Formats: sequence, C-alpha cells, structure tokens
Amino acid sequence: MEITPAGSPVGPPRQRPGKGRGTAPPRRAALALVGALTLTGAVVCLDLFPHERHGSPAPGPAASPGRAAASGPAGGPPPSPGAPGIGDPLMPLAGNGGYTVRRYTLDFDWQAPRTPFEAGATISATATQALSRFDLDFAGNTLHRVTVDGAPAAVVRDGDELVVTPARPIPRGRAFTVHVAYTADPTQQRHRDDAIRDYGWVPTPDGTVVCAQPDGARMIFPADDHPSLRAPVTFHVTTPADITAVANGRLVSTAKRPGGRVEWTYDSEQPIAAQLVQLAIGRFHVVDSSGPRGLPVRDVVPDGLVGDTEEYRSLTPEHLAWLEQRLGPYPFPRYGVLVGDTELPVALETQSLSVLPKDDLLGDRVDAERNLVHELTHHWTGDSVAIRRWSDLWLSEGHARYYERLYSDAHGGVSMDDAMRDAYEQHDQWRHDDGAPAEPTADTLFKVMRYDGSALVLYALREKVGAAAFERIEKSWVSTYRGRVAGTGDFIGLASRVAGQDLKPFLTAWLQGPHTPPMPGHPDWRTDPVENAED
Repeated sequence: MEITPAGSPVGPPRQRPGKGRGTAPPRRAALALVGALTLTGAVVCLDLFPHERHGSPAPGPAASPGRAAASGPAGGPPPSPGAPGIGDPLMPLAGNGGYTVRRYTLDFDWQAPRTPFEAGATISATATQALSRFDLDFAGNTLHRVTVDGAPAAVVRDGDELVVTPARPIPRGRAFTVHVAYTADPTQQRHRDDAIRDYGWVPTPDGTVVCAQPDGARMIFPADDHPSLRAPVTFHVTTPADITAVANGRLVSTAKRPGGRVEWTYDSEQPIAAQLVQLAIGRFHVVDSSGPRGLPVRDVVPDGLVGDTEEYRSLTPEHLAWLEQRLGPYPFPRYGVLVGDTELPVALETQSLSVLPKDDLLGDRVDAERNLVHELTHHWTGDSVAIRRWSDLWLSEGHARYYERLYSDAHGGVSMDDAMRDAYEQHDQWRHDDGAPAEPTADTLFKVMRYDGSALVLYALREKVGAAAFERIEKSWVSTYRGRVAGTGDFIGLASRVAGQDLKPFLTAWLQGPHTPPMPGHPDWRTDPVENAED
C-alpha cells in the first residue's frame, strides 16, 4: 500500500482534494438472519440460498449417520472449539484457529452499483484439531445459511466472529467444506485514522473495487483474515452483459447466463492473503501486453480513461525489469494495474493486479512512477514474502518505499540521500508518536514510520554492510522466503548470515529502540528534538 506525502520528500499522508471522511456502518450486534430458528443461544440457519455451486470443491467425508464424533482420535483430546484468532498482539481476533483453509470459492450475483446482491462463499478446509466448533472472520452483510459438509450448522455472530457449530464434531485431520450464503452490501466500509482511511467495498460510478487492507476482507466474504494465512481463490461473478468483472489471477472462462447476464470465472493461480483479494466490477477495457520474458501484463481501465492513463501504464515492463535486477525474478504468473475510477486515498498491492487511483496516473510522471514502483515492489515483499505478524509490516512497506525512492532518485525525483536525511531528522518524532518501525500499535500501523521511517532502516543497513552485501541480502530474502511467511527475526537472522556478521544488535536498535541510532557513514546527521514529549 502506498501513501504519498505532500510538499516535501517525507511528511504526513497526502490529503486528496474532495475526499471526505467516511463513517463505518454500525456493527450488527444481532444475527441478521431471515427465517432463522433460535435454539439455546445458537441459531440454526434454514436454506434461503438457491443452491451451492455445482463443481465447487467436494466436501470432506461426513461422519456416519447416527455416529457422533464425541471424542478425538484414540488417545487424543476430545473435540474442542477452535481459537477465535491466531493471537496476533495487534489484532488478536484476526484469523482463526483449529483449521487451515485449502481454497475459497466465491460466488457473487452482482446487480447494480450500491445495490445489495446475493453471494456465497464455499470454504474448503482441513481440521488441525478435533473441532466442536470454529470461527470465520465475517463482518456485516445479511447472513442466510451456513452448512458444513452439506448439513445445516448452528451459527452465532459475535462482533466480527461468525461462530459455526457443525451438526457433528470434525475429527482432527478431516477435510471439510463450509458454505455461507449471504446478501452482500457493496457500500460497506470502515475508517482508520492513518493512511488507509476508508476501506472495504469502494464504490465507483458503475460498480466497485475492493480495498481490503488491513482487515476489510471480512466485509467482502467470510475468511481467515490475517496476512500470514493464504489460500487459492476461485471467483464466479455474474454481471449484466455490459459490465465486466475482474479479479486476481487468470480469467478462466466467461459464460452466458439467463436474462442476458454473464458469469466470469477467475482463478488466483497462487495462494493469496485475504487482504490482497481484488474484485472489480464496472465498464472496463482490458489492455493486454507483456513484460520481461513474455510475462503477461493485464491492465484494467475504465472505458473513459484508457488513453489518458496509457503513458504511465506502459512503463510497467520497464519497472519490472528494473526491480528484477535488484530482487530477482518476478514471483507471480502475471501482473497488471487496475485504474480506480474513484477518489481512493491510497494505492494497494492487490496480488497480481495492483489498484491505483486514477489521479495517480493523470498527474506528474515522477509521482506516478513512485506509486507504480511501490505497488509492484510489494509483489516481492508483502505479497510473495508474507509478513508473520502485523508488527512485521515494516518489512513490507519499508521495502516498497525504499525501492520506490531508489527508482525515483534515478528518474527525476528527490535523491535517495536527501530523502533519507529528511527521514532521519524526523525519525525520533515518528518513533515517539507512532512507535519504532517494528513496534506499531493497531492504530499506528499505516503511519509514515512504516514507510519512510522503515525505508530508513534498510538504508542504514546498506550503509552498515556496503552496497554489495546489501544486494545479496535483499535477493536472498525474497528467494529464501518466496511464497512463504517471514518476520522480523527471520530478516535479522538472514541478513546476519549473508553479511557474515551479527547484525542483531544493530537492527534491533533501529527497529525497536527508543531513540534513532547514529547513521553509519553520516556522522553529521542529526534528529530533530521531539516535540510534546511526555518527559
């Protein structure tokens, strides 16, 4: 995700003209169910959705009739509830325990802008413990029906948690399938007071785009909503004939449906974190081209913006080649830019199809390229190498900002040294206000410390070990953890091994210390005094 400061190389996030502060819809404290029957504090959901999709992943084997799985495997513990979160200190209820998701299959019957529509999510999973019940992250929307392996399940909504009790406990190691039928609300958003601002469903004049970071995927579909948890996604989206649907990955097929409608099927091709899911619906023109070694490049552009955005969009192959020289081969089967015909406050690295606000591609070339390179860099660091915990966000945003700055330095922008010196001067203030780079709070995740403040850590590392060793660290980082999850400790360990020296004291001081350390090679750099310090 990209924020662009205004007026100086670094500074507070840019305020886009005319962008109002949205308000999140009130949390539904009760079950939004139609025709549901309440029994002993739970809810049994009746069949109010036409059908579960034919051809969805097959459910796991069901328990034999009349034979309840009242205990776990021989000698194992009896069934128990899966945890409502994976224990991330910043977002304790993000993700869920007791199972792993093998695939999401999402069905959306889109009707018109800002209009509720019928939706379904089929979640293929494997139990990692004997489960008496389990949670899904799911916020808002009108819930109709939940089944587990085809049998109605009892459900209770508790804030953002959808607590599902299957008809029979699920043994450890068993594959099972959950189907959730609901009415989606394409106006549903939430608000943060950092760079993200309004997120979730983002309406456009003729449809929508999705900006789910950091925890907005649960407003789109029931999910295991944490950046470390990934699974492939299949999308089935039905639209009017004059409307196009696009999503992450590859277009598998289009098919005519009754009433002159069209069903679009996409496959994400690789596992994807819920926050990086993209679904865009509208009157689009799809522009196909190619990058290095014939890499497919697909841009998705509102019909009236194709020509006006072409100059900067056409730079993607150059950006890919430049980043591959520094980080190694691009890690996904395809890439492209989705132009958002809306006043998005930020760009976002939705996997294989980054979304950029139209204003980013209609203005100054230096600013446009900064944003384009930033979101593309995330596909190495953040999308392919996923963060382990939210406190590791500096690894994602810091790398994206570092390479954005480095590219801009060589293409008409502010020099890297000047940008980093400016960041150094403000670093103690940012550290005071928003936490050290690897010590954010939930409310300060997307403050400038995670951007220029974290890029400064990488700059300091390069000054410490030298350019050649730094390049080896970076290439080793993205190749070693490609398609995997990694955190701050992993980075420190890898950097130390590659550089041949113990970098833990150096990087720990930069990432977690109360004050900004001296900058190697720049003894004259000074931090500004901290204003409004409590002491």
